Amino acid sequence: MHGNDRISRREAIKLAGMGLLAAAVSGACAPKKVTAPPVRPYRNFPMVNVSSDRIVRQAVGLRPFRPGGFVVRYDRIGNKDIVHNYGHGGGGLTLSWGTSHLAAEKALSLGHRSCAVLGCGAVGLATARLMQFQGYDVTIYAKDLPPNTTSNVAAGQWSPFTVFDENSITPQFYNEFIRASRLSFGYYRKLIGPHYGVRVVDNFYFGYSVADLPDAIHELPEIYGRLTTLIPGQYPFNEPTCVTLKTMLIDSPTYLNAMMNDFRNDGGKIFVRNFGEIGELLTLREPLIMNCTGLGSYFLFGDRELEPVKGQLIVLLPQPEVDYITLVHGAGIYMMPRSDGIMLGGSRDYGNWSLAPDPEVTERIFTRQSEFWSGQPSV
Repeated sequence: MHGNDRISRREAIKLAGMGLLAAAVSGACAPKKVTAPPVRPYRNFPMVNVSSDRIVRQAVGLRPFRPGGFVVRYDRIGNKDIVHNYGHGGGGLTLSWGTSHLAAEKALSLGHRSCAVLGCGAVGLATARLMQFQGYDVTIYAKDLPPNTTSNVAAGQWSPFTVFDENSITPQFYNEFIRASRLSFGYYRKLIGPHYGVRVVDNFYFGYSVADLPDAIHELPEIYGRLTTLIPGQYPFNEPTCVTLKTMLIDSPTYLNAMMNDFRNDGGKIFVRNFGEIGELLTLREPLIMNCTGLGSYFLFGDRELEPVKGQLIVLLPQPEVDYITLVHGAGIYMMPRSDGIMLGGSRDYGNWSLAPDPEVTERIFTRQSEFWSGQPSV
């Protein structure tokens, strides 16, 4: 005991007579209760205003999914050399530069100096640019141009997920997938900045543990870097667990517009044309065709392993202050901020070819997003 805690001899005798000395001594010597410091927020979380009067539009896209994974393959049809580059599932925007690099490798060995590219989404544009970089005279033929491509619907997270069925792929394909992921990441990293609409943002996986994260995150530690587990109090949402990491967010309208401008500025030509059968391809003047038609390969090249996976988004008015991504495991929803609005998803409807929004899906996404942003626990 020290200072004011000291008990005098006279007080001790008095307390002893009252039977209170032991209590006084034990109280004076007892350790003081230590209060844990409050949990500090991980960062500032500008909240998304989920309200029906803020809905700008709904968007629907059909992901070109193949259980066995994307196709990068050489083919010879009639008098044309064809290099296929399609079937990326939900990873077309993410993997576009990587698989286009693989496709360009195959094309360069054929000795041509001009080529046609079929498709003007993320994969078609990346392929066209890589062929231009090699000095090729490139012409794009496409049924749809930005902003009317499937790539424009992509919410934009750099994430090589939902690309294949893990029970349907070969080890050779998986190695190709990992290589394409690394290549694509390297290309996108050089495009970071406002011109291409590519930036690095925090991703928050609510309801996940580290073990729950997609396999690609564990396979690509040099890309995803540090994984941080947060605890309640570090975030303002009613979720028991959270893992955060950083990835790139690609603002697809900005990116696709910049890519198309770059292609044209370097002498590329674009024609709107829909090919109904392979015979029509044989009339093109270019000896080499790069097939980046996505789901169109189901019809044009008869790939029956392809199937659509319908995805649906609710787009809210933009909130420039929202600078992070959320993905909620239990509710199956996500939020990604783009310049043209807040993208609220998600859904995966396998085998559905309809481009019309499903009212039930809209209601589910809106209800679960409203619950999440109002602090209610996820389903």
